[in-house]
Amino acid sequence: MVGEPQLSVVLPAYNEEVNLDATLAEVTSYLASAVPDHEVIVVDDGSRDGTPAIAARWAARHPRLRVVRHPVNRGYGAALRSGFAAARGRLVFFMDADGQFDIRDLERLLPLIEDHDGVLGYRLHRRDPWLRRVNAFGWNLLTRLLLGLPYRDIDCAFKLYRRDALAAIRLESEGATINAEMLARLRARGCRLVQVGVNHYPRNGGRATGARPDVILKAFGELFRLCGALRQERAC
Repeated sequence: MVGEPQLSVVLPAYNEEVNLDATLAEVTSYLASAVPDHEVIVVDDGSRDGTPAIAARWAARHPRLRVVRHPVNRGYGAALRSGFAAARGRLVFFMDADGQFDIRDLERLLPLIEDHDGVLGYRLHRRDPWLRRVNAFGWNLLTRLLLGLPYRDIDCAFKLYRRDALAAIRLESEGATINAEMLARLRARGCRLVQVGVNHYPRNGGRATGARPDVILKAFGELFRLCGALRQERAC
């Protein structure tokens, strides 16, 4: 590819061998007609299954697809940050690689980005197991209260940003707090953000890692550090 593409699509993936082939088939097929001037960046976050081989096979066949690999699992936030750092597009979109979103819903976001710095998807009907939905409700409520965020689905992994808006903020979260940090820092800079509903589907296979105790503890630690950092920055 020569020059700056219109759109960079970042797909973080950790142990997604069951879902990655189908996700990449849908993403590349849709983008070929909807946004021909694009690039796809798969961020393999230290997967221990067949994810690296699948990603490498797709990259070998598709010149618009690149792979960024972490030698060890660093966390969801670290995967997104690596993807953002590699992105060259004027616009940066990210979506999970687990098959729970439909890339075609990007059509709902693209028309809004011209008048905003970010378009935030929210899940119209979340299709996760009930315990995961309960945990997510509590986490979303806590982050909204602590950070003063007015957004209805902070952790929805279907968002579109202007790359210059992302480049203007410093992101430090390695884990699940990354979305809350992005929104808090963008809002503090006065960025224009809008929300739009998107579809959500049950997992076809694989296992979500968000409910692991170590992931939860890391997220809480990052959230409270973020609160402290934001208070300090406002006082300066």
